[in-house]
Amino acid sequence: MSSPFVFKSADTPTTSDPNDVSSITSLLSQTTVEDEKNELSFSGRSLKLNEAEDAQEIIDAINDFKNMCVLRMDGNTVGLNAAKAIAKSLENHPEFKRALWSDIFTGRLREEVPPSLKALGAGVMTAGAHLVELNLSDNAFGAIGVEGIEELLLSSCCYSLKELYLNNNGLGISGGKLLAKTMLKCHETSVAAGTPFQLSVFVSGRNRLENEGATALAQAFKTIGSLERIEMPQNGIQHKGILALAKALASNPSLRTLNLNDNTFSENGAQAMAEVLPKLQRLEVINFGDCLLKTGGAKAIGESLKTSHTCLKQLILSGNEIGRDGATIVIKAMQNKENLEFVELNENCIGEDGIENIKVYMESIGKLDSLGSFSDDEGDDEEEEEDEDEDEEEEEEEEEEEEEEYEDEDIEGEEYMDSLKASELMKTPPHKVSARDFLAFPSPSKLLQMGTADTITKNIKAELGESCTNVDEVVKTFLKIASVVDSQNEKLKKTANQCTDSLFSELLKANPEENTSLLFNSLLVHMGLLKGEDKKYKSPGDLNGTLIVLEHCVQQAYFPSFGRDILSAFISRPSTMLENCSEMQHKFLQTVNKF
Repeated sequence: MSSPFVFKSADTPTTSDPNDVSSITSLLSQTTVEDEKNELSFSGRSLKLNEAEDAQEIIDAINDFKNMCVLRMDGNTVGLNAAKAIAKSLENHPEFKRALWSDIFTGRLREEVPPSLKALGAGVMTAGAHLVELNLSDNAFGAIGVEGIEELLLSSCCYSLKELYLNNNGLGISGGKLLAKTMLKCHETSVAAGTPFQLSVFVSGRNRLENEGATALAQAFKTIGSLERIEMPQNGIQHKGILALAKALASNPSLRTLNLNDNTFSENGAQAMAEVLPKLQRLEVINFGDCLLKTGGAKAIGESLKTSHTCLKQLILSGNEIGRDGATIVIKAMQNKENLEFVELNENCIGEDGIENIKVYMESIGKLDSLGSFSDDEGDDEEEEEDEDEDEEEEEEEEEEEEEEYEDEDIEGEEYMDSLKASELMKTPPHKVSARDFLAFPSPSKLLQMGTADTITKNIKAELGESCTNVDEVVKTFLKIASVVDSQNEKLKKTANQCTDSLFSELLKANPEENTSLLFNSLLVHMGLLKGEDKKYKSPGDLNGTLIVLEHCVQQAYFPSFGRDILSAFISRPSTMLENCSEMQHKFLQTVNKF
């Protein structure tokens, strides 16, 4: 049987003092690709580690590894007693640098997680190790998870930390604020010790940070000032949070990757970001897809990029309701981008003529190959653009006072952060949205803007028309509705549940025998859990909302029992589509198993 880890002979390291400045500086300078070769990996073994004896294989391997720089444990599940035992073996490895511990708490009670994290952290601290990378992504521990790593992050073991990955942890606002506070304290103590905390990579997507969490983290970014990569997609951040982040980015001139995909900039947020971009000349990747930039925001971004940013490799602005004029300005800004590899402007409102002009221009500057597809462009609608201008004027009036607050404040202090109101996703702008508008570009605010649950259901069914009995069309509509659902927003859930109940029950009633089997086949195919003959559709990137609504549906009288069995069989299988929604997957299966 082959060894489960990579073993490289090396001199046994001597224990180092975590407070020794020269020791930390020396270790940082030695952090190379060679470290990664000294890796002990149990990745993807699906080990259920409850007690110390369950983890004996890992413990023995750690004890036998002379120079273990990297420990990879993702894809296993670790209980408290096992964590304590593993931590004990870590105490003898001062050379340890990279803790790759994503997805290690699947199926664990939330109460188990903080003490398990504290135990592992204590092992690292006792060893006097100096971490370079900490990856705890895909552990659905919420804000209490940050409490579990707080002591470690505040210790001198993390003065050397370069990469922090907390993606898809469900941190929420409170978790984001605690994390920011901890990072600021780490920076303060590290500076006092003469080894400033110089984080370069921060990845924290799908955490429901919203405005308050983003604003708190913005202050940490501003203070740290060494970031090269920031990824915070799908966090429900609106223009207040974007304004705070924009100001903080100005203090990080070495930034190379900026990913804020699927947050809500609005034109004011886009303008603030455009103003800071000239200070970020090393940017290689900009991802502002699905950020509701609209035409005005795209123009501001394009103008900001026009005369500089020669390092730019990727620009993603898809799904932003950008019209032809905005897209044209963006494309013309690509002329001097010698390193350009990819420009994405799909799912906007450019129109055939606009797309053709863009292609001609990109060909004329020799960059046509870098242009992405326009397969899902919504077409150029002049009336829509006029309405958009009116909406933007109203939006500017509403947001003008909020912007003035930022002129007078330095985005710091708990007083300001506590004054921010809870998620603006709950707010409903005054203008109405049609079912067609929502289905074209689904968003939480658009769904709620359509009116009461009864009105929404009625309008969506009217938009579908005769397609209410077409299985694939109903499933695609369901996925769009479910895509905006958030477990924290009861109003969204109730609305989506009622609408889905009406669609599914009517579909099954129309042709019980045929539609029943077709429905579950179509659901699995469109969820990406079953291969279909037709590959034109695109599987959703996030199934959390889908599982939330389906968990409701399987409990309804109209839902056939064998349908529950089929869904359970597929949703319980390992799948890349379900990797980022383990908590909802578990909850769905628990509900189905009650029947």
